[in-house]
Amino acid sequence: MNSQAAFHQALSELTAQLGGRPLDGALADWLNAVHGPQSDMYRRLKAGCVRGVDEGWLCQREGGGMRYGRVFRPEDALQRFSVDVVDMRDIAGPHHTHPSGEIDLIMPLEGEACFDGHPAGWCVYGPGTAHRPTVTQGRALVLYLLPEGQIQFSR
Repeated sequence: MNSQAAFHQALSELTAQLGGRPLDGALADWLNAVHGPQSDMYRRLKAGCVRGVDEGWLCQREGGGMRYGRVFRPEDALQRFSVDVVDMRDIAGPHHTHPSGEIDLIMPLEGEACFDGHPAGWCVYGPGTAHRPTVTQGRALVLYLLPEGQIQFSR
């Protein structure tokens, strides 16, 4: 199995556990308890992201001081989540809204990088929330799971 297929497999295992759960603080708590930075799933996903960046199939686009890209579109095997990964270092990204919510996996690479004030692990934004995604104190990869790939960038 190649690295992209292995990454997809890990994501399908994770998203199978997310189907039907509301995107809220309770989900963030559960993800951090069950799949937090000390877990096998976190290590598999982080290793897959690092390898994907190194091999060039993740974060293929560059703009605004960030590297980013959608690696998988919504599909049944991923419970209709799209998967995007962004590589950020001490920067704020473009403001956007999450019509159906957003699940973020924060993977620091350098320093004590935080994403929107969150250290390594998971944060969840509920439906209708908005933010300007910001990484401080270093460099991090952030994996975004978006229901049906829904995101609306502000003008």
